[in-house]
Amino acid sequence: MSLPDRQASLNLLKEYIKNEALLHHCQMVAEAMEAYALQLGEDPELWYTTGLLHDLDWEKYPDEHPNKAVNDLLADYPEFMKQAIRAHAPARTGVQAESLLDRYLFACDELSGLMHAVSLMRPNGFADMQVKSVKKKIKDKSFAANVSREDIALGFALIGKTPEEHIEFLIKVFAKAQK
Repeated sequence: MSLPDRQASLNLLKEYIKNEALLHHCQMVAEAMEAYALQLGEDPELWYTTGLLHDLDWEKYPDEHPNKAVNDLLADYPEFMKQAIRAHAPARTGVQAESLLDRYLFACDELSGLMHAVSLMRPNGFADMQVKSVKKKIKDKSFAANVSREDIALGFALIGKTPEEHIEFLIKVFAKAQK
């Protein structure tokens, strides 16, 4: 199965998500996934699109997320992608992250949300953001309290990177995208 182009995927995203913060989150995860795909020699279009559409059903079908997306809304998308989207929400789907795509989506999702919250507190956003600042906010359970610290920790393990390595990589990706 071939992958619909970026514009078709973006149109689909905007059809189901109107909340600007959620749209921004999906874009951030897409950028992180594309950057990792390029680093790992994987398909950047597949990885970008997986990140872009991972929360497609969150706004309209929160109780069915991500099952509504993978079972109904993403019929024209490859099974690899749907598997990764299932695996980013194992408590809801029972599907664990196995492939590189699965593991990196899981690792980028929650951490991207927390890092965005950190960037909002800074006058320069991601520019000159320090790894230690992000790590400090991970430890502060009252900061971005809806972000799962357990999922962030599991994400580091799933991709075999230290918190410093993963956070530093994402800071660079998001600082570049911010320009």
